Amino acid sequence: MAALSKSIPHNCYEIGHTWHPHCGQAFVHITRGALAESLRIYGTLYLIAAVLRKRKLDYYLHKLLPEILQSTSFLTANGSLYIAFFCILRRILGKFYFWTPGFGAALPASYVAILIERKSRRGLLTIYMANLVLLFCITAALFMFFFRCKDGLKGFTFSALKFIVGKEEIPTHSFSPEVAFSKIDRKKKHREEVSRRMNIIALTKKLVDKVCKHGPRHRCCKHYEDNCISYCIKGFIRMFSVGYLIQCCLRIPSAFRHLFTKPSRLLSLFYNKENFQLGAFLGSFVSIYKGTSCFLRWVRNLDDELHALIAGSLAGVSMMFYKSTTISMYLASKLVETMYFKGIEAGKVPYFPHADSIIYAISTAICFQAAVMEVQTLRPSYWKFLLRLTKGRFAVMNRRVLDVFGTEASKNFKNFIPKLDPRYTSVPPELPIELS
Repeated sequence: MAALSKSIPHNCYEIGHTWHPHCGQAFVHITRGALAESLRIYGTLYLIAAVLRKRKLDYYLHKLLPEILQSTSFLTANGSLYIAFFCILRRILGKFYFWTPGFGAALPASYVAILIERKSRRGLLTIYMANLVLLFCITAALFMFFFRCKDGLKGFTFSALKFIVGKEEIPTHSFSPEVAFSKIDRKKKHREEVSRRMNIIALTKKLVDKVCKHGPRHRCCKHYEDNCISYCIKGFIRMFSVGYLIQCCLRIPSAFRHLFTKPSRLLSLFYNKENFQLGAFLGSFVSIYKGTSCFLRWVRNLDDELHALIAGSLAGVSMMFYKSTTISMYLASKLVETMYFKGIEAGKVPYFPHADSIIYAISTAICFQAAVMEVQTLRPSYWKFLLRLTKGRFAVMNRRVLDVFGTEASKNFKNFIPKLDPRYTSVPPELPIELS
């Protein structure tokens, strides 16, 4: 509590934007860097999402660019408004307190920024620290249960899971076994007529199809074109390829920057360890989920939504191949959001206006407080993200002065002392710029 009441007389130049004495110029520098990084992130993200969701040409012509720009504006505002409120708070209060450099400046900046973002993308960021694999297992189990329930999931979440695991795992699949088999028989007759004109490749494909169809398949399984074994194998191959290609696409911008200086680095685009890890994660998740679902249908002799709880939790073990805090936290937050809105629909949970925006602002402010006062407690991936967003300027804050609050703010920056112009400081700088 003593640290909360302490204050330091330094101005925003001496603590925050040590690279330039003027607040306006510092704001422009942060905005420029955040804009470039945000465009790179959201441009790649939305383009890959559009391809995976098989968007039509109209989306690319009229909706893709506005969505990219809106999300880019949100992330850019989050960075630029932070430094703006950093300076505003110093001018209003006349000094810095323990909470002002991090939490105080980030809270209003994050709240204003999230209002720019689309409502559909305002996820609830309530869970921060947890065991990744266990968290993912629980999240996957509940998500797959809602996926298989009637009216359980809607919108992008439902479409994404349908793309990953396939429409065969939806209980409301329109084909009954009898109808499906009659359709397959008609397809077989048509194929036999065309087979006389097939080449070697087509004959090979036909042979593989026959192998896939002749094998164990429970009457409740809706993958009528495959037996249970080939169904799982095909699922693994398909999603392994998707994961591999996604990771390759994400690495393309950085690889082409070294096209002329280090051409050999282009090979790492295809043979990088992370490419195979993401592929193994997605492929194993789908194959374990499908395999467990088929096994439970054989054991219980029925198709039940509760199977998804078991299959989803076992499939969550696939997170061991690709331990991503981002994926776990995002899915957990979306699950909380889904359950919250289902509670509202059922009339069992009260509705709080702007709850998602408020929780996002508080969560982000806590992260910024840690990034300023206790970098050693922050996730390395999040710290690297902040450095990319600000072009490394978050690391040049004068944390030696902040040590007075007792959080060891300069612990990871022992040898860094910013060079400051004494004409713009309120306290004589430790390492002043020599004026000619």
